[in-house]
Amino acid sequence: MKTSTYRVTGGHDIVIAEAGPADGPVVVFVHGSGPGASGRSNFRANAEAFVASGYRVLLPDLIGYGASSKPEGIDYTLQLFTDTLYEALQAHGVTRAVLVGNSLGGGIALQMTLDHPEFAERLILMAPGCVAPREDYFGMPGIAKMVSNFGGPEFDLAEQKRLIGNLLHPDAHHHITDQLVEERFAVARTQPKDVLVRMRTPDLGPRLGEITRPVFVLWGLNDEFCPESHSRLFLERCPDVRAITFARTGHWLQVERAAEFNRYAIEFLRG
Repeated sequence: MKTSTYRVTGGHDIVIAEAGPADGPVVVFVHGSGPGASGRSNFRANAEAFVASGYRVLLPDLIGYGASSKPEGIDYTLQLFTDTLYEALQAHGVTRAVLVGNSLGGGIALQMTLDHPEFAERLILMAPGCVAPREDYFGMPGIAKMVSNFGGPEFDLAEQKRLIGNLLHPDAHHHITDQLVEERFAVARTQPKDVLVRMRTPDLGPRLGEITRPVFVLWGLNDEFCPESHSRLFLERCPDVRAITFARTGHWLQVERAAEFNRYAIEFLRG
């Protein structure tokens, strides 16, 4: 998998990893938040299946995450995530793409589609955030479990593993490999606390009716971060949407139910 780095407005660098045929339809995977998050670690179980089906897969690292710039002393707003990613994709030569977003990445996919409706061809969203007031998310049990010494000298591999475990249903903890923990820990040690403490997200729920592209929403019934009931917001408000819910599944659906997710998502893209 090759990587490219682009300097965007504000002097920040955004890194994009790529795999698959250069002339294939473009699918951009937009990862979520959390200590150590990156494009590759969030979608390792999915990228190869899409490449095998002929898609050109892009795995960007959002600002503040992965190998991209991690500025301190700023608010990490949804608009900042969206604008820096969109600018990097444009520099990468991408003018149209399918957007696949998990959690915060789902909110970014929605914001990008609202800002640039000609860009997104279809949306695949796994437990997308930013469709309710920010306070509603802070009342979810998963957020309380993420209280951590992240950013401090006592943050270690054991704590990183615990944080990853919060994202999955207990039945799926076998997906937490040493490689995954070490990879995310290496990223987390380079992240400022601002990336989480100063994250600012709006409520895009009232604007879902403006999303006219086909939308596929997938959710884990046991998600403790973004409530599965929010899938109804899409069903009620989007003109072209289908939804599926998985039992005994948490927030990291694309990992916990990778084979099923890959199959359903690729079928959706093929129409």
